Amino acid sequence: MGSSQMSRVAAVAMVIGLSAGLAGPGALAQPQLPAGLKPQGTQTGGPRLPSGLDQGPKLPSGLPGADGEFEDWPEADDSWASAEDGGEGDAVGGFWELRLGQRDGDAADQRDASLGEMRLELEKDWRWQGGGAKVTTDLVYDWIEDSRHLDLETGAGWLDLREAWVEHRLGSALDIKAGRQILTWGVGDLLFINDLFPKDWNSFLAGRDEQFLKAPSDAIRLGWYGETLNLNLVYTPRFDADRYIDGRRLSYFSPLAGTVVGGNQVLAAEAPRDIWGDDEWAARLYRRLGSYEVAVYGYSGFWKSPGGFDPLSGSAVFPRLRVVGASARGPLGPGIVSLELGRYHSANDSDGSNPLVNNSESRALAGYEWELMTDTTLGLQYYVEVLGNYSGYRATLPQGHSPRDRYRQLLTLRLTRLAMGQNLTASLFLFYSPTDNDAYARPKVNYKITDNWAVAGGMNLFAGRRDHTFFGQFEDNANVYVGARYSF
Repeated sequence: MGSSQMSRVAAVAMVIGLSAGLAGPGALAQPQLPAGLKPQGTQTGGPRLPSGLDQGPKLPSGLPGADGEFEDWPEADDSWASAEDGGEGDAVGGFWELRLGQRDGDAADQRDASLGEMRLELEKDWRWQGGGAKVTTDLVYDWIEDSRHLDLETGAGWLDLREAWVEHRLGSALDIKAGRQILTWGVGDLLFINDLFPKDWNSFLAGRDEQFLKAPSDAIRLGWYGETLNLNLVYTPRFDADRYIDGRRLSYFSPLAGTVVGGNQVLAAEAPRDIWGDDEWAARLYRRLGSYEVAVYGYSGFWKSPGGFDPLSGSAVFPRLRVVGASARGPLGPGIVSLELGRYHSANDSDGSNPLVNNSESRALAGYEWELMTDTTLGLQYYVEVLGNYSGYRATLPQGHSPRDRYRQLLTLRLTRLAMGQNLTASLFLFYSPTDNDAYARPKVNYKITDNWAVAGGMNLFAGRRDHTFFGQFEDNANVYVGARYSF
């Protein structure tokens, strides 16, 4: 282990130790592309994206929670919030932000700067009897991105259209919302199981505000609210993929190349693009049982980040995926307990015999959050994913490739402290995998100077013994960032 690697391991260990002291009187993991794939020219396999880092964070106040009466997301972290939420009538709300980041390591084929952008977000609401509409758009100047090509799917270029939707209430128990919108459900904190809506992993790991972890969906949402049960049904006419890690901004481990690669070997991926044919369905049936919120979920679509490989085209692909799951959240003792599980059925590899497609798997998490003292909260989670058809997976694993563990475990800790009249927010989020022997720390601080001005700073620290584990592959992408925001 080199000196730079040792220093980052020590930094993560120091942060873990500090959090333990403060707490005294507290699936980041989408599966990697299947092993055994051979390079095609300069193209490489995809990163092992977080499948556990797939579910409901304490997101900033700008990010909407679950629709309807059933609120799945933990209480929002409103550290960026201005005095007015704004947006109705003739008012135009939003913010201007400058954000800069610098890498701590020598990431493969990447600039030393991890983040450098100015962003102007403008949002406008319209409300009328029984309905409404909203447009939220970000104008971005990003001097890290070499290409200025506009791509509304990936958020690249000078404009990122975050929301553009119309909603209408159809009677007393039914409503419809259509257009580009931010969708989310589930009970995990930065761990996602049944939330199969798109995420922006590049934003999350490079140091943008957590509100940008959720990428927009182009969808139609129906909500039905009964006396005992409520139903949300989401239809996406054309598949919306994650804004996944492809080497342009963050280096990652390629199972094709057998090493960490970056901007010189950008992942080539073929996403399903036929409207109506390559569609997605998601459903949530939920209600309250006493003081608990319970829900069951269903999804039919595709792996949200590349989960397979086409040897003919030499590109990563998104195999078919079906998911069923359930969740519960409610008070227990001095805090709130959360439980969630899901069964992932990889439709293109039902028996686990195809090494070019992700296996099926089961995922589960349990979490607990409580207030340690006034203005100090602690949240803990345990997450596990179980790889299905494991014997078939091992039998077809090409020689020389490191196998995944059948059970991947992940522990998380969130510690939040408010001070100075709640104008100062200091927080720490830790991920640690005892099975992968890797870790990820997200310390950050935010200070509201006035009702309009706020400044922030933080770090993304990674440590791991092996390059092919999820956090280990990002070790040289460790970065520190600062930002200033004016809200209006």
